[in-house]
Amino acid sequence: MKGDRVEIVVDAGDTTRTYEVVATRAGRRVETAVRRGVVEVSEVTRSGSVVRTARFMATRVLALVEQPMPTSDAEDEERA
Repeated sequence: MKGDRVEIVVDAGDTTRTYEVVATRAGRRVETAVRRGVVEVSEVTRSGSVVRTARFMATRVLALVEQPMPTSDAEDEERA
């Protein structure tokens, strides 16, 4: 969903670096996967096509924070 984002904090030797992958358009989502020692964060379309991918060595990843798009108070009231 547009606005979804994932922050990745990586150990870069003497410092840390923060990277962000954001769903930039309507209908896109951000997916994460850990395979064979690699953390992969991808922006994916509705049909499943990958738009962009960020890959990091799992041993270097310090934090992986998934942040869904913030909802408005009006939507929360409708669900209750």
